[in-house]
Amino acid sequence: MPRGGGLMAPGLRPLLLLAFWMLASSARSPGEANHGGWPQYGPGAPVAVAEEERCTVERRADLSYAEFMQHYAFSRPVILQGLTDNSRFRVLCSRERLLASFGDSVVRLSTANTYSYRKVDLPFQEYVEQMLHPQDPLSMGNDTLYFFGDNNFTEWASLFRHYSPPPFGLLGTTPAYSFGIAGAGSGVPFHWHGPGFSEVIYGRKRWFLYPPEKTPEFHPNKTTLAWLRDTYPALAPSARPLECTIQAGAVLP
Repeated sequence: MPRGGGLMAPGLRPLLLLAFWMLASSARSPGEANHGGWPQYGPGAPVAVAEEERCTVERRADLSYAEFMQHYAFSRPVILQGLTDNSRFRVLCSRERLLASFGDSVVRLSTANTYSYRKVDLPFQEYVEQMLHPQDPLSMGNDTLYFFGDNNFTEWASLFRHYSPPPFGLLGTTPAYSFGIAGAGSGVPFHWHGPGFSEVIYGRKRWFLYPPEKTPEFHPNKTTLAWLRDTYPALAPSARPLECTIQAGAVLP
């Protein structure tokens, strides 16, 4: 579901990463207040929504800025928990609130491949009501469209101002928020990333991370789900990436 934004700076150690969205929400149930009205996909959802067997990324709930800079900022990922309170932002990101505030806004969809060559513009309400569904395991990346970060910052500013980023900034960087909503099992193939962070507001998001000196085998136009289904199970333990699923409220810098 919606995610936070990134801090980008030149010359810092990049990661080759793969991520996909996993909606685990309840649509019209007694638990709706906890899931924002976003739909839950049951037994028919892609196998990718299953949890990983183990998390190989460290989790920290008591991390100081000095520790972050010394041990994580330039060397390895860490999952941050409980460092900010985005409960107000979470309420504003419910399905009902977002449709009421931005239903008529035009959003730009990207294809789910490494280079996101194709862009399609359409009203946010049309995307949510007609295109927000689980990833088809047989579809190619260029046939899959989703809303992932191409925001009109002026138009969405009334929402973004309620977001509290993690309290760890890097000198010489300026925050640039992006915001995305996607269906179960969707995501993009491996791609390079500089410094940044990703926060889950609703649902969950599974990450696969390689250091820059390792290049995994993947097809840039196959979906994340296809890689997880076809390539991942055959990887030797030494060839597997760091991986973890982050839940609502957690942040991956």
